[in-house]
Amino acid sequence: MSNTGTSETRTAEQPQHKVCWSCKGPVEASALFCDTCNAIQPPGQLDHFTRFGLERTFIIDVDAIEATYLKQQQLLHPDRFASKSAREQALSSQQAATLNGAFETLKNPVARAEYLMRLAGHEPEGGEGHTVNDPELLMEAMEMREALHDADDRNAVDAMIKDTRKAARACEKDVAEALDQNAYDRAKKLTTRLRYLMKMTEEARAKKSRLAAA
Repeated sequence: MSNTGTSETRTAEQPQHKVCWSCKGPVEASALFCDTCNAIQPPGQLDHFTRFGLERTFIIDVDAIEATYLKQQQLLHPDRFASKSAREQALSSQQAATLNGAFETLKNPVARAEYLMRLAGHEPEGGEGHTVNDPELLMEAMEMREALHDADDRNAVDAMIKDTRKAARACEKDVAEALDQNAYDRAKKLTTRLRYLMKMTEEARAKKSRLAAA
C-alpha cells in the first residue's frame, strides 16, 4: 500500500531544527540532547509521528516504535538527572511525559487513526460521551455482546476472541486504506467499528479469565 496518499495530513510542516537553550547551537527538532553540549532539550511541538521519526501514516511498526520508546525512556530516567540542575530535571520530566503520550497514542490503532484524522483537521466520531448513529454497527455490537453473554465455556469464548481479533485485523486494513485515500468519513465509521471490536475482544478475554478462575 502506498503511503503517498496521506499528503493532506502533511500540510503542517514540522520544524527541522531548534536552538539549544544551553549553548545556543543548532539541534535537530526531535533530538533529546544537544550534540554539542549534551544538554537535554525541551520536547517542542512535534507531532507524535515526527517525534519517532515516522511518516504520518496508519501502518507503522509498533515493535520498532516500542524499542525506540524503551531506549529513550532509559535515557530520560530520573536517576540520570539527579545531580543536574532543576531546569534539566524539569525538561527530562517533560520529555518523558511527551514521549509516553506519543507512544500510547501510536501503539493503539484506534487512537492512532483518530490522531491522524485530527492532524488532517477531521474530528473522529464516537468515543466517550458521543452518540454513534450507525444502526448496522450498533446491531453488530449488540449481537456480539449477546453471543458473549451466552458463551458458557472457555472454548466458546476462545472462538469469540479468535473471531473478533480476525475482524479487528481486517478492519485495521480498511482503516488504513480509507486514511490513505483521504476518505475521512469512511475512516471515521471504520475506526468506530474497530473500537467496538477491540472492546469486545477485551471483554471476551475478561470472561475467559473469570471462567478459568471459577
